[in-house]
Parts: sequence; C-alpha cells; structure tokens
Amino acid sequence: MADNHSSTSGASSRRTFIKQSSVALAGAAATNLLISRSAHAAGNETLKLGLIGCGGRGTGAVGNAFAAESNMNLVAIADAFEDRAKKSIEQLNATSADRVKVDAEHTFVGFDAYEKLLATDVDVVILATPPHFRPAHLKAAIASGKHVFCEKPVAVDAPGVRSVLETVEEARRKGLSIVSGLCYRYERSKRETIQRIHDGAIGDVLAIHTSYNTGTLWHHPRQPSWSEMEYQLRNWLYFTWLSGDFNVEQHVHSLDKGAWVMRDEPPVSATGLGGRQVRVEEQWGNIYDHFSVVYEYASGAKMFANCRQMAGCSIDVSDQVIGNKGSSELMKGTIEGPQEWRYRGPKTNMYEEEHAQMFAGIRSGQPLNNGVYMARSTMLAIMGRMTAYTGQTLTWDQCLNSAEDLTPKSYAWGDVPVPQVAKPGLTRFV
Repeated sequence: MADNHSSTSGASSRRTFIKQSSVALAGAAATNLLISRSAHAAGNETLKLGLIGCGGRGTGAVGNAFAAESNMNLVAIADAFEDRAKKSIEQLNATSADRVKVDAEHTFVGFDAYEKLLATDVDVVILATPPHFRPAHLKAAIASGKHVFCEKPVAVDAPGVRSVLETVEEARRKGLSIVSGLCYRYERSKRETIQRIHDGAIGDVLAIHTSYNTGTLWHHPRQPSWSEMEYQLRNWLYFTWLSGDFNVEQHVHSLDKGAWVMRDEPPVSATGLGGRQVRVEEQWGNIYDHFSVVYEYASGAKMFANCRQMAGCSIDVSDQVIGNKGSSELMKGTIEGPQEWRYRGPKTNMYEEEHAQMFAGIRSGQPLNNGVYMARSTMLAIMGRMTAYTGQTLTWDQCLNSAEDLTPKSYAWGDVPVPQVAKPGLTRFV
C-alpha cells in the first residue's frame, strides 16, 4: 500500500540521513587519504580471518586479503552448503596453502554457520553471502567485536538498510572497521578524477549518465534432491529477496560512482522503468533483465542510470558526468573542457587496495568505516528497483521509510513460495 509517513517524519529522516552521511564521509575521507601501507608496522600480531559466504566472490576476497596483508591467515569459514565450503578451501589451498589454517572444527555449515564462526576468536570477517543476509550478519559481526569487510550491496530492502545504518553507528562507537566492497572508491584514477570534479574542473554538475549493460551470468540447473529453498539459494542472483535484483546486486557499482560525484547527497526523487524481455523462463526467478531510472537532485541535476543483463547485446560500462564548464568520463579518467586532463598516475588493484587500507587502519588504530555511503548507495539502487517495479515516481524519503520487508517466514530447507514477477502499475509500493 502507499506510504503513510507524514511529511514531517520524512523530512526528519532525510535530515538525519544527510547528517550521518556528512559526519561519516568527512572522517572516512580523511582516514582513507592519510593511512598508508607503512601503518602495517604499527602492529605485528598475526591476524585471524574468517570467511562467511564461500562462493566465488568470497573466495576471491580472501585472495585479495592475502595479497594485501602478509601477516594474516584464514582460520574459519562458514557457508550454507558444505560443498561450497570445501570447494573454497580447495581453491585457496591451490594458491595459498601456507595461509589457510582451517580445520574441521572451524568449518561451519548451515543457516546458523555465521553465528558459530563469530563465536570463535577471529579478528576480521569477510561477509560475502547473498545480499539478503548482509544486515543480520553485519549486526552480529559488530556485536561480536569483529572488524568487517562487507561486500556490496548491503541490503535488499529499506528495513535492511535502516538496520545497517544502526550497525554502522555501533561499529563507530566500538572502534571497529566496516570496509565496503564498493571497490571503485579505492581506485586511484576514480579518486583523482572525482576530486577534480569536486574542485570545480567541470563546473556545476548538471547530469550524469551511467550504464552497466552486460551479458548474462551463471545458473545452476535444478537438481531432484534440492528443495525449493536450496534451488533459490544456489541461484540467488535471480530472486529479488536474495539479490535485490541485478540493478541492486551489480549496477550498485555505477550508482555508487554517481552518488560519489554528487557528494553523497541523496536524490529528491526517482522515476524508472524496467522489465523482463528476454529472460522470461522459470530459471530466471523473478528479477528483471533491464532497468532505466532517472534520479533528480535538489540542485536540478539528474542522473540517468541504465542497466541490462542480456546475452548477445553490446557491452557498455561507462559513466559520463556533464557540467556547465566541461565533462568527464570516469572509466577513462578524463576531463574535457577548459581544464582538460587525463589521469596518468600509477594503476592499483582496487580489489586489493580496499583490503590493504582496511588492514592498515586496523593496525594503526584508525579503523575505516565506509558504512554510511555503502548503505546510501545500496538504498539508491533499491529506490531504482522500487520505482521500476511499481511504475511510480517515488521520493527518497518514501523509499528509505518503506515497510517492504523481503525476509521469508523462516530459514529452513524445504518448500518456500516462488516469488512473482513485479508488474508496473499493478505492483504496489509498500
């Protein structure tokens, strides 16, 4: 049903969100720029790493962490599926056997595996399960006193985002790290390009056009022994309750760059469209295969955000920023106009750099906290899905205060509902 929050409560939530963003970003920006790899020397203890979510991204993140921090070992893993946990260990042993110290007692399987891992003496955890579980896992990790590398996105609905924001503040009070997997924030070319935009190199930002048009991804065929819950979990990309839809799970990277350009100010409203044109079979769950969303900001600037996952189509991952005195292409690291410029500095592996800065912060006693911007960019993506699913123009306050909760009735192996595909004009905003 329609949002019933009063304009007063909506305005209050917006002011609170912007205030939280400003404080957190100021601290994070200063820390990110000042902490160097030399800070590793401030502590020499061997750190213990735990992995929650042993899929490709989680396994890859452990490899990135190994490359970034030499005095750290993987000592515990957790996943819903035993075969995933075993495969992850096999893959990591093939490249970093001397760093993998996981025994049978520290290999946890099942829906409660994360709780068992967090009860161990790990210092740092990587959260890389399907995004639906991120708010609960992040809350539990911070409550357990762990530093966290938190993959994107951090929620699939507004209640999840609000939970994450509360946890972010708890981490700040405890002096714990929350480093986001929104990796472009750690790529030097993007940092310098956007800093120049903020310094006025293209004047006032008028428009952003961002695209994440790609092909299709993996799919695991249904097996006779699988329950519906297992099928959905093993194919989590294609179910909105697990992934948020692909504009949240994947396109969030592009939306995060746009938000960064806009100094992380939330938009006022958004209008979007989307649907399923090619991926219409049952195997693709209930997500869309294309979105187009226009976000409007208080300044009058607009962000035009398009994304597509279709086989056989052209690929385009790009971000153009248009100002009243020039323009920029973020993926190319260029400025066009009177202050023409191209990034020619050193290249860094952003996947390793985010971990390097996390561990540097831990060792220096100045932990990083990316929590507010990772929650805000996730909410930006969820807002795009909401407006496309419903066919309605929606405000930021409506979306942030949404009561739509995608959590299932229970987490258990067995039959669960097969989610329906949203129909604009019929699907209601909640």
